[in-house]
Amino acid sequence: MDLFSRSWAALLAAVAETPDEDFAKPSGCAGWLVQDLVCHLVIDAQDVLITLATPAETPPTRDAVSYWEIADTPPTGEDDLDALIVRLAAAYREPRLLKFHLDDVGSAAGRAAVLADPAARVATRDIVLSAGDFLSAYVLEWTLHHLDLVAHLPHLDGPAADSLARTRQILEERTGEKFPESFSDTDALLVGTGRREATDGEKAALGDLATKLPFVVG
Repeated sequence: MDLFSRSWAALLAAVAETPDEDFAKPSGCAGWLVQDLVCHLVIDAQDVLITLATPAETPPTRDAVSYWEIADTPPTGEDDLDALIVRLAAAYREPRLLKFHLDDVGSAAGRAAVLADPAARVATRDIVLSAGDFLSAYVLEWTLHHLDLVAHLPHLDGPAADSLARTRQILEERTGEKFPESFSDTDALLVGTGRREATDGEKAALGDLATKLPFVVG
């Protein structure tokens, strides 16, 4: 849960430091500008608040790793939900309004996480898991989207090393695959989730694993 707070705080700080003119630049999410990604983070923060306020009485059905579904088709940014995010983001008109909303809702989500009982059971997406596992799972969400934010903005700080390492661990445990030790955590996540193509050298190091990529986490 502490890593949830640190990874979320780092992402919120990076968004706050993003110059207004960069909101119109591409993000690492296919079909989304930076402003679209930030709007998606508002929805993510709402999801955290809603889930932590949705108690469950039945036993957990998932944990921090199995929470995530894995697909093999990368998003295009063109499905109905993705298109809705783009329209919502455009409605803000000015980056400062989007920044304000994310800071407002995001700070509340951060406070709710600190106050949550890690052993409490919560429900989301028709599954049940502990609040601690739910928040641990979201380290992956924050870290991947932090990478998306800075994909074309090298002047911004990226995710911290412990967030990258934990996200790689979740991805490897969820897929049952191990990326080569020669891969940095960042490269394993970018290549593994299809955020960039593997180089010829990386494909050679990946071996048979290269034919199974990308792992699309959602």
